[in-house]
Amino acid sequence: MDTKSAFVAIIGKPNVGKSSLLNALLGEKVAIVTNKPQTTRTRITGVLTEGAIQYVFSDTPGFHKPRTKLSEHMVKSVAETVSDVDVVVFVAEPEGEITPAEQELIDSVKQQRLPCILALNKIDTLEDKSRLLASIARWQKVYPFDGVVPLSALTNEGIAELKEELSRYAQESVHFFPDDTLTDQPERVIVAEIIREKLLLLMRQEIPHGTAVAIDKMREREDKAIIDIDATIFCEKASHKGMIIGKGGSMLKQIASQAREDIESFLDCKVNLTCWVKVKEDWRNKETLIKSFGLS
Repeated sequence: MDTKSAFVAIIGKPNVGKSSLLNALLGEKVAIVTNKPQTTRTRITGVLTEGAIQYVFSDTPGFHKPRTKLSEHMVKSVAETVSDVDVVVFVAEPEGEITPAEQELIDSVKQQRLPCILALNKIDTLEDKSRLLASIARWQKVYPFDGVVPLSALTNEGIAELKEELSRYAQESVHFFPDDTLTDQPERVIVAEIIREKLLLLMRQEIPHGTAVAIDKMREREDKAIIDIDATIFCEKASHKGMIIGKGGSMLKQIASQAREDIESFLDCKVNLTCWVKVKEDWRNKETLIKSFGLS
C-alpha cells in the first residue's frame, strides 16, 4: 500500500497554545484562538495530507478540574481522544513548573503506553534560548518522551520538525478523508466558533465562558453570491445579555462585524450575519442544553 495515516492527539493544560499549534500544522485556521483558558470546548479534528501521509489531528480542550457539567464533558473528551491514536503531542510552555493537571495527563499517557512527543511551545517568548535545555531536562525527568520539539506556533519555527517526528508514526492504510479535507467539522460549527471567539476576545472573562452560539439559519441566496446567517448567542444571566448587546447595540455590532470578516474568509464569499442574544440560565449544568449546543 502506497498511502499512510497517522492519528494524532494534541493535549496539554489550558492556554498552552494547542489550538494555535493545530492551525499552524494545517496552515489554515480551523480552531479558535484566544489568550483565555478553556477556549476549546470540544474535540476539533484537523486533516492534513502531505504526499502519501494523511495526518488526522485532534485538538482537545485544556485538561482542568471540572466545575460544571460542561467542563465534565470537556475533560471526558480529552480521555476519549487519547485512547485511540497513534501518537500524542503533549504541548507545554518552555518555562514554569509542571502542574498537577499536566502530571495527571502524563500519567494517563503512561498508563496507555502511547508514543508521546513533547512540544515546547512559545519559544519565541524566550529571550535566553539556553534555558530550553533546563526545561527539556526537567520534563524528561517526569516522562521518557519519544521526542522533544521546541517550537513556536506563532512564528512556525519548529513546525516542520514536528511533522517530521510525527511521520515516523504513520501506519500503512487508506486515507480516511479526501486529500483536500481540512476538518471534519460542519461549516455551521466553525461559524459558531468564530462568533464565540469574538465574544472571548472582546468581553470580560466571566461573561464569554457562560456563552454558547447556535446557528439558526445558514442559506445561500439564489440571486446573489451571498450567504445569510442567523446566529443566537446564549448567555446565563439577564445582566450579561445587556453587556453583550452593549449601549445602543454597540458591543453586539462589534462582535458581529469582526466575526463576519473571519467567516467570509473561511467560506470565501460574502456573508450577511445577524446575531441575537437570549438568556438560558445555568445552561452549563443542564445536559439537555449542552447536547442541544453540540457540546456533549
